[in-house]
Amino acid sequence: MRKRSIVAGVAAVVVVACLGGLAYAWQPAIDPVKGDDAGGRGSAARLETDPAVLAAGLRVMSQGDCLYCHTAKGGKPYAGGLPMDTPFGTIHSTNITPDVDTGIGAWSLDAFTRAMREGVSRDGHLLYPAFPYVHFTRMHDEDIAAAYQYLMSRTPVDAPPVPNALVFPLNFRPLVAGWNLLFLDKGPLPDAPAGASASASASASVSASSSASPGASSSASSSASSEWRLGRYLVEGAGHCQSCHTPMNIVGAEARGKAFEGGVIDGWQAPPLNALAAGERPWTKAQLVSYLRTGVASEHGAASGPMRPVTQHLAEAPESDVAAMATYLLSLSGPANDVSPAGRQGNDPAPVSNPAPVRNPAPVSDPTLVSDPTLVSDPVLVNAAQLRAASGPEQERVSRGAVLFASTCAGCHGTAAPMMTIGGRPSLADSSNVLAGTPRNALRMILEGNPWQGSTSAHYMPSYADLLTDDQIVDVAAYLRVQVAVRPAWADAASMLTTMRKENEKK
Repeated sequence: MRKRSIVAGVAAVVVVACLGGLAYAWQPAIDPVKGDDAGGRGSAARLETDPAVLAAGLRVMSQGDCLYCHTAKGGKPYAGGLPMDTPFGTIHSTNITPDVDTGIGAWSLDAFTRAMREGVSRDGHLLYPAFPYVHFTRMHDEDIAAAYQYLMSRTPVDAPPVPNALVFPLNFRPLVAGWNLLFLDKGPLPDAPAGASASASASASVSASSSASPGASSSASSSASSEWRLGRYLVEGAGHCQSCHTPMNIVGAEARGKAFEGGVIDGWQAPPLNALAAGERPWTKAQLVSYLRTGVASEHGAASGPMRPVTQHLAEAPESDVAAMATYLLSLSGPANDVSPAGRQGNDPAPVSNPAPVRNPAPVSDPTLVSDPTLVSDPVLVNAAQLRAASGPEQERVSRGAVLFASTCAGCHGTAAPMMTIGGRPSLADSSNVLAGTPRNALRMILEGNPWQGSTSAHYMPSYADLLTDDQIVDVAAYLRVQVAVRPAWADAASMLTTMRKENEKK
């Protein structure tokens, strides 16, 4: 009898939990906005025309890289339709233009805010967490309102949603309610600047402090703390950096206790952000700001894959915002770089960066360019004859890669190449992709390159997916890793490349 009572009690708890979950899964619809133009294609919401408000909205949209995810390749801005591959299937981004029928034109600010904070659409259905509302919920009302007004000022586009292709039962949206109960922490980030206008004030105070007298240590300390708070707000809120730079757990949520430890997104490795100011080749604040705003840091490499559009949109944000983000990210490396209120000692702010070590690679020669290898000295090109003298399959691979590099890549990446004089192009000896512990990004870069965008100021590299065989790509990667970066060979490059080719075939 006692056992039956226990079983019945457990069953009752399960039933109540399921009913509670279903109740949480169904949210009420918010009435559509009504206005004189509600029957047309444009927004029925009242438009804000104040340039300052629209500028604040653009600032938020730039911080969040919203345009990239909500614009399909070759599509209209913000009209959605971009496919996003996940371990559970493909999700397509939605139309967030002010079109009444297919976009958010009938959404009130309350409906928009609920979507940003709780992941619930205007009509009450739950949004998939591919939309990073777990981070947007940390934003203040002023910034959410500014983003809303900016979107409502865009050109409406008639773009019906593209159906998702998720595996069963994950295509049943009410299940997201359980996910939210476990992983959604609603509400603005505590102790953060109160909205876009306050963020601007915080940025201004930080800029002003940089020209203060040397004796104003208290003011400098306060401004460093303000910059750190602003940086945390932007990184963990609108910027949602953890979404890509944190490993995912089995249900697609950010793994607890592993924030900023790196992840994989669209087949690219998103590197850890919690050791930028530490290690053998630390980033400085100036380098990180340059990278985030231009996509290039000559001491570390160039942005590629899904990080490239992030840098392009951060270029539209105030430099003070990006500087604050850099300050916060560098503080994640440990106490020596921590300028947060808890990390500071006394009145003096801790340094936020360390000088990068100077690398002086020994000059080597390229026998494929001249008959006498001793006549040519180049830290990127290598003496293939010397490599051939070495033994072992890996050394043979490196030797073949050296010849391929000289004939295929050195025209742009050789030290004396004209391309190296444009826009602070980084040496491959300093490339984060080549120095990484995994060959993923180096192989992706050779396969996909960086698409041409019509300007010599934007770094470009052609795709070699159809020009080189798999063996040739692995050979070049081995040469870059072993001889140029002077690092141990990647053991899994060939198998990883095979997997990448299969992934590309599915796209």
